[in-house]
Amino acid sequence: MPNDRKSLLIGPISPAADGALYQQIADQLKREISEGRLKPGATLPSFRTLAEDLLVSVITVKRAYEELEREGIIYRRQGLGTFVADHGYDRSREAKLNTAQELFRAAAREAAEAGLKPAEILELAHQAIKEKGKS
Repeated sequence: MPNDRKSLLIGPISPAADGALYQQIADQLKREISEGRLKPGATLPSFRTLAEDLLVSVITVKRAYEELEREGIIYRRQGLGTFVADHGYDRSREAKLNTAQELFRAAAREAAEAGLKPAEILELAHQAIKEKGKS
């Protein structure tokens, strides 16, 4: 019998990684949505299926889904399942943009405190972007 379950491109989820397990799941689902791999209306796995796939508890997946639902990225329909919201891409991308802006601000602040000049800070940013393009 063929396995019809769709596999998401998320994982691994690890207690050793930064952030709570549910947050790791939510962040990876946001990435899948913001990068267009999960389209509006796409069906997400059930709590139990995703929990089995990621080797975490159903409660952990439920908490990740609840967070995404509060943010308007996904929605649930009783008896039908969980789906990517029509504006899930925009909301997910906006959340990622906000995080990126916070990280850039923190990095610029750290670099300035280390005595780097604005041109040197920009060069660091350009290098990081070039390195990301190579991976």
